[in-house]
Amino acid sequence: MKKTAIILGATGLTGSILLEKLLNDTRYETIKLFSRKEVEGLPAKVIQFVGDILDLEKFKADFIADEVYCCIGTTAKKTPDKVLYKKIDFGIPVAAAKLSKANGIPTFIVVSALGANATSTIFYNKTKGEMEQAVLSEKIEKTHILQPSIIGGKRQETRIGEKIGLVVFKLIQPFFFGKLKKYRITEAEDITQAMMVLANSTSKEQIISSEKIKKLAINKN
Repeated sequence: MKKTAIILGATGLTGSILLEKLLNDTRYETIKLFSRKEVEGLPAKVIQFVGDILDLEKFKADFIADEVYCCIGTTAKKTPDKVLYKKIDFGIPVAAAKLSKANGIPTFIVVSALGANATSTIFYNKTKGEMEQAVLSEKIEKTHILQPSIIGGKRQETRIGEKIGLVVFKLIQPFFFGKLKKYRITEAEDITQAMMVLANSTSKEQIISSEKIKKLAINKN
């Protein structure tokens, strides 16, 4: 039976790559996007629901699928207001998990981050950690939380500082051995491949480390 997938964050780096993969995958008949604005030029296979996704509950009747992929995330630079930041990075994934549970969606996959820790004194890590705890508390049948390191890939936005930082980081990566290996850049391409491998497997592993993401992507077959 062909499947229906939901994507949250389809206009971002990871979400846009995932969307392209799902469009080309014959296992998926329908892809539902929930976003603030419509994405133009998509085929009939895609159904778009446009509105305020900070109030995801209002989409409950349409939030029905076999799998949910949550690629939502912001940055301190884009969202300096910590209240709004938490509404996005914590609020949206948790609301999506609650809707998934309520509507009987068996698979929920969300992108978190390396270092996520609900007891951290670092706001970013604490928010991601609290999100993970809240998502897991919904006890969805198949929940996978991916914890990538710095995400690499070609972004639509031009962020000079980030580009320079990534170049420097790539130069020092060969020196990351042993316990430091997990801090190597995680390519968005690998994240999306790992998400699809997990969704189409019997795995019940909940926390997927940056190193495991790369292994799943490499051993996709």
